[in-house]
Amino acid sequence: MRHVLTLIADPARPVLDHSIVAAVTAALGKAGGSFGAADFLAPAIACDLPFEGVAPAAAERVARDAVEAAPLDVAVQDREARRKRLLAADMDGTLIENEIVDEVAAVAGLRDKIAPITARAVAGEIDFATSLRERVALMKGLAAERYLEAARAIRPMAGARALMATMRANGARTMIVSGGFRAFTARVRNLLGMDEDVANDVEISGGALTGRLVSPVIQRERKAQVLQEAAAALGIAMSQTIAVGDGANDVAMIRAAGLGVAFRAKPLLRDAAAVRVDHGDLTALLYLQGYRAGEIRA
Repeated sequence: MRHVLTLIADPARPVLDHSIVAAVTAALGKAGGSFGAADFLAPAIACDLPFEGVAPAAAERVARDAVEAAPLDVAVQDREARRKRLLAADMDGTLIENEIVDEVAAVAGLRDKIAPITARAVAGEIDFATSLRERVALMKGLAAERYLEAARAIRPMAGARALMATMRANGARTMIVSGGFRAFTARVRNLLGMDEDVANDVEISGGALTGRLVSPVIQRERKAQVLQEAAAALGIAMSQTIAVGDGANDVAMIRAAGLGVAFRAKPLLRDAAAVRVDHGDLTALLYLQGYRAGEIRA
């Protein structure tokens, strides 16, 4: 069977049982589909259901209706070549729970001015590069040492360590592609054991921020280009890449990837992505690739 439908629960709330899978298979059958045996990748957390005879988009709609209010993610993909060789991930709101620019603003006593701008930029309501320059301009004069204190606030997203450890153990390359600040992406890269980070730099002179960014600014289209360039350097097709993000600045990268995932994302990205994870943690990206619980590295 060409396609597979994957149901995924949050590991902290493992609600996926055989009755839910039975409801989905029954609904697919009524829609004219046929299906293979259900394959639980992780008990109560993730299950693959091979199927055919129903268009992928229709199968996803049918499955979402069948699970009703259960906190489950639903994804439909081709069964072939699910495991990817390159992962590109946004950082703020994706690999970590917080927005570092807002944490820097808190250190500078500017959160009330900067956080609303961040929220609008992530939602796609205002141009990202313009808004980032505006926020950095407000930080002019902040001592570099104080700027770096924001790193203390970093909180890795649930499942981030396991995602990176598992993919690297299976030969994949992992990278951060962020519209945030390199001083912090480097720390998260080391914290999670990733291979590379690409992000923006703030200009520092005389031990303080000048209020300017170092050009060029990493924004929507550049994120996609970074992913494409990394794939070309590895000699792999874009179909062998996976990208994940949560905001409007990730749209082009998510669309360019072989598997683009909107993770607990803002509406603009959720609508643009082929796959969305609203309930699971970042290990959902492993189940989407067909990894089993026993293969996931702590």
